[in-house]
Amino acid sequence: MLRLYALIIILAVLGGVGYGAFWYYKDTQARIATLRENNAKLEVAVQTAQASVEKMQADVQRLGELNTQLSKDLQKAEEYGDALRGKLAKLDLVRDALKDAKDLEGRMNGASAKLWREIIGATGGDSNRNLPGWLQPNAGKASSNSTDDNVNTDTNSSKTKTSPAQ
Repeated sequence: MLRLYALIIILAVLGGVGYGAFWYYKDTQARIATLRENNAKLEVAVQTAQASVEKMQADVQRLGELNTQLSKDLQKAEEYGDALRGKLAKLDLVRDALKDAKDLEGRMNGASAKLWREIIGATGGDSNRNLPGWLQPNAGKASSNSTDDNVNTDTNSSKTKTSPAQ
């Protein structure tokens, strides 16, 4: 009988060890499957992160180039503003207006027309279309400062005029 009890105890121990090994095997396989899925997700995340970093680096480079171009454009604009301030400092508009108002009006209209044409051209419009009569560059006396050749030279601003939509 003792042998029978010993055999039952040995079989119980071996069964417990066998069941423990089986449970460990199943648990390990489940962990391996979970880790494999997590690894695949991490690889996708790494690829996405690398693509994002590369795109950011390209964007930084492009933004640097744009910033350099904007700096150059700003410098040109500041130089142009300084040149305009220098020209305005040399002008005495009050004296010119008292001396010959028609000539001053014609020169100012010419400069305004040139400026508007440049703005229209820079924004993609047709800079060759006619301007309103009050903004014709050769209004009043002819001036050597005007470079545009428009036909309408009427400078009488006391009349109300309507111009067709341009």
